[in-house]
Amino acid sequence: MPIPLILYKIFKAGVVSEPPPEADLSLRTRVQTLHADILKVFGQAVAIRHVDAGSCNGCELEIHALGGPHYNIEGRGVKFVASPRHADLLLVTGPVSRNMEVALHRAYDATPEPKWVVAVGDCGCTGGIFGESYATRGRVSNVIPVDVEVPGCPPTPFALLQGILAAVSSAGNND
Repeated sequence: MPIPLILYKIFKAGVVSEPPPEADLSLRTRVQTLHADILKVFGQAVAIRHVDAGSCNGCELEIHALGGPHYNIEGRGVKFVASPRHADLLLVTGPVSRNMEVALHRAYDATPEPKWVVAVGDCGCTGGIFGESYATRGRVSNVIPVDVEVPGCPPTPFALLQGILAAVSSAGNND
């Protein structure tokens, strides 16, 4: 039986994936600092409500990575909630589409004080490639007040952690 052409190409190419990145030991101390800041400011977990205001879902993939075993933010006192009424922080992704403008306002109004808003990704920070048009209001700050911006397309999970830490740290400085 002859070897199919695809198998021949696979054997000839070998392993083509890149080696895994080196472990970042500063991440562990940064996450521990985040946990200590959360406990200092809130005395409990920080509740985050994620609002997708019209994104391409690239940022959502990185947000989901935060819940994995490598970052384990739930174990550090950062929890995602289903309702803005239970949230301390809104994590907003994407340019705000015209259809999501009212829903974003409602989520912001439903979030109890004190509240913080983190705009995620280039689209959330600047409007990205979409800008302002007939279909979109552009950046999140055009619709609701933003406390922290996390640029990137999409931003890395570490950048998201830094943005959450910046929001929590600013909360601690306001008290």
